[in-house]
Amino acid sequence: MAEPTSDDALTRQLLDGIRAWVEIESHTADVAGVNRCMDACEAGWRSIGAEVKRIPGTPLAGVAGGGDHLLIDAPWNRAGANEPGVLILCHLDTVHPKGTIKDLPFRIAGDRAYGPGIYDMKGGAYLAFAAVRAIASSGTATPLPVRLLYVADEEIGSPSSRALIEQEGARAKYALVVEPARDGGKVVTARKGVGRFVLTAHGRPAHAGAKHELGRSALVEIARQIVAIEGMTDYQRGLTFNFGQIKGGTADNVVPALCEATLDMRVTSMADGDEMVAKILGLKSYDPDVALVITGGLNRPPYEMTKRGAALFEHARKIAAPIGIDLVGMATGGGSDGNFIADKVATLDGLGVDGDGAHTMDEYLLISSLVPRLKLLQSMLVSLG
Repeated sequence: MAEPTSDDALTRQLLDGIRAWVEIESHTADVAGVNRCMDACEAGWRSIGAEVKRIPGTPLAGVAGGGDHLLIDAPWNRAGANEPGVLILCHLDTVHPKGTIKDLPFRIAGDRAYGPGIYDMKGGAYLAFAAVRAIASSGTATPLPVRLLYVADEEIGSPSSRALIEQEGARAKYALVVEPARDGGKVVTARKGVGRFVLTAHGRPAHAGAKHELGRSALVEIARQIVAIEGMTDYQRGLTFNFGQIKGGTADNVVPALCEATLDMRVTSMADGDEMVAKILGLKSYDPDVALVITGGLNRPPYEMTKRGAALFEHARKIAAPIGIDLVGMATGGGSDGNFIADKVATLDGLGVDGDGAHTMDEYLLISSLVPRLKLLQSMLVSLG
């Protein structure tokens, strides 16, 4: 495919490609939908001569996912393909349940293009493809091998793809993550680590009227734990604790014998992560007659700024200037697949499209960001050595 000769034509081509992927719904739990999106992605890469390896999904017990992953070598990776290179991390699953496209169809309004997963992160995932396609069509290669990984379960913590991400990170010199840009085009230079826990209390049922004194409320136990744990939030330290779901009880007139709550924890450093995981797992029940069981741990390690990461950001900042991008870095509380390897390889995140509304019914990308962000990715690939 010939590359467009004007930015307007290139923008239209990019929007068409992104739209095609967005309109294939791929909620993590919808394995068939995720795999259809992987089919489209794979077909695009094969059409430009890339080597594609499809890794079958691995459904895990208690996890609603299991779509396939794609490992791709750029078309020019024939000589020196096994040397340390540039790894681009992408995911094609979204948080939007199947059917969302009816209420959030692809549409354009001014500088905004809307659709489920368009910002997080099908826009960036497609830009990665378009950047490599443009380099390949020019007949040139890059100083380093370029590999791309498209995973199917990032939105639920990458349970089946983490080992693959770490494997590919181990043979990379640089990692570029095309998660969306933040706050007007900023790239991400650090992310909090994510902890996930389930607290389950086992109490004693009793009639709420006739035998209330014999009951031991599992719900009260969990309520007390919630107040205490959320009270550990320390914004100055970057620690947050959030209970997202609570389930418990059997009827209004029964002292609840069982209650379960899910906890999300965010930390900025591994030291805090180790300390807080031990603290949560070591909690005891307030009521000695109620058994408290806590499972979980650190789902994603913190992505802390390293010297190598800072140098990579500085390189990106310098090559962004001629494109007209005043590149700014920032830390964010959300995790990404970059968290798994940022301590081992120079990593830069947030290189995808600009926009807003991730995970909402108002999700959009900024059309004006497409060409500049594409050019930044191309410049990164041809200049990293």
